[in-house]
Amino acid sequence: MATNTTPNTPANPFDDVKKMMEQFKMPGVDMAAIMSARQKDIQALIEANKATYEAMQAIARKQTEMLTEAMQGMQQAAAGGAAGAVGDPAKQGEAVRKAFEKTLADMKELAEMARNSQTDVMALITKRGNEHMEEIRKMMQLK
Repeated sequence: MATNTTPNTPANPFDDVKKMMEQFKMPGVDMAAIMSARQKDIQALIEANKATYEAMQAIARKQTEMLTEAMQGMQQAAAGGAAGAVGDPAKQGEAVRKAFEKTLADMKELAEMARNSQTDVMALITKRGNEHMEEIRKMMQLK
């Protein structure tokens, strides 16, 4: 069984669809414009997914940084405890307060990173949606 594709040639998913659409030509319908619009839709999704992936990487890096800082803090606290600071309730209370404040600040920063990422991705998708509506308006106009 022989195949018509070469193993190193990447397939363009739009080629087959484009060939199929060209077979069903309809008067007044610009198939090239429709195919171009779909390619733009796919490109917008690729950009949105890329932005989401980059944001998730940034959040993961930040979480790793936070964990590292927390572990260092615990090591320092353990070293301080071995030096006799365990018996001082005021120092313990201050350490707990600082840890709590740091945790809240870290949570706020992560939430802001996630919100900014979502805002950026929605802006990309909304922009393409608006472009898509304009393309439909242009296609619907009588020539």
